[in-house]
Amino acid sequence: MGSMREWVAKQIEDRDVKFVKLWFTDILGFLKSFSIPVEELDCALEEGVGFDGSSIKGFTRIDESDMLAVPDPSTFAILPWRPTENSVARMFCDITTPDGTPYVGDPRNVLKRNLKKAAEMGFTMYVGPEAEYFYFRSSEEPIPLDQGGYFDLIPRDEAMDLRRETVLALEQLGISVQFSHHETAPSQHEIDLRYTDALTMADTMMTYRLTVKEIAYTHGFYATFMPKPMQQHNGSGMHVHQSLFQGENNAFHDANDEFYLSEIGRQYIAGILKYVPEFTAVTNQWVNSYKRLVPGYEAPVYISWAQRNRSNLVRIPMVKPGKESATRIELRSPDPACNPYLAFSVMLAAGLRGIEEKLACPLPHDYDLFSLMQAERNDLGIKALPGSLKEAVDLCEGSELVRECLGEHVHKEFIANKRLEWERYRTYVTDFEINEYLPLL
Repeated sequence: MGSMREWVAKQIEDRDVKFVKLWFTDILGFLKSFSIPVEELDCALEEGVGFDGSSIKGFTRIDESDMLAVPDPSTFAILPWRPTENSVARMFCDITTPDGTPYVGDPRNVLKRNLKKAAEMGFTMYVGPEAEYFYFRSSEEPIPLDQGGYFDLIPRDEAMDLRRETVLALEQLGISVQFSHHETAPSQHEIDLRYTDALTMADTMMTYRLTVKEIAYTHGFYATFMPKPMQQHNGSGMHVHQSLFQGENNAFHDANDEFYLSEIGRQYIAGILKYVPEFTAVTNQWVNSYKRLVPGYEAPVYISWAQRNRSNLVRIPMVKPGKESATRIELRSPDPACNPYLAFSVMLAAGLRGIEEKLACPLPHDYDLFSLMQAERNDLGIKALPGSLKEAVDLCEGSELVRECLGEHVHKEFIANKRLEWERYRTYVTDFEINEYLPLL
């Protein structure tokens, strides 16, 4: 910790840092921030910075509101979209109670707790998300900047410069980008981040979403991670590549298996498949999330796995010869508007439960599941993901796994918030109803 503090002090001096933004998230994954002058940083690192937790979504009641934000010096980075003179840095914080106890309502603490359980079982979790998003002309209406498609190179593509600047900004923040490209829908893009440990990646996802939006804003455009902003086009997903390592060894890899998957890897998949109905409310937490999870738009709907088939919920990406350490699974249902701390937590908890319960992995289905009739899927025992936020929340509320994973406080607050959202949606009269029924009834 001492050497990290010294590194931070040198960065502050070399880069003319005048303010440090302290970041953390509420239970829905919204970034919270307040600034301190750089002169206050030593005190913040030693003692934390007090704030009123009752004003943060899902944190505390008014009678137990005192909280401390304790900066994590390993997350120090200069914000590239702020001026280089009198520059601004950011640090992620852990939230504690006044006596220094990690706060049960802090999503970062939830993930740390689940990673500790994995460590006690001998595992480190690595993740590599592929988060899609849209560029629009404003936040008022989903008007795309282009009509391009998957991997398209468009002459004078306005978004190409936005993507380039975003990648450069991410790299200035110390975030490794694997590649970026145009996605399937008009004005839809994807930047894939190089895999790293789950806690670093959750911090990175929060930074990534803000960076994409900030760079778009500087050009007068709007970037959104809304799961399904345009009815007639694919929505935005966040496919999450994940693996467990035991020291230097990939616990998912077995050179003698037809898919190069170890028994641990198969048990992890079995856990994901068994518990995904219960944790989908966390990985897909908005009413709009379920407009994406419908047949015909490349998003998974059915609970199954395969090696190459992208209609499945879980896919096993092909591994190049000599790159066996890259063996991993890809969960295709999450969307990029989730809270990454909680989303990574529930995926890990489900996979670890599969290992603990020594669950048998079902047979893979390497064909197009959308081409099957419902009766055929029933015969194969293939179930579907929840079809609405209401269905997902009902399953999540009754889930012992999710309650244990998130902790009683976060589980209760999350469910209560999502029930309110569903009630607001359920009583909202939509354009569909006006257009469909007003001329007839």
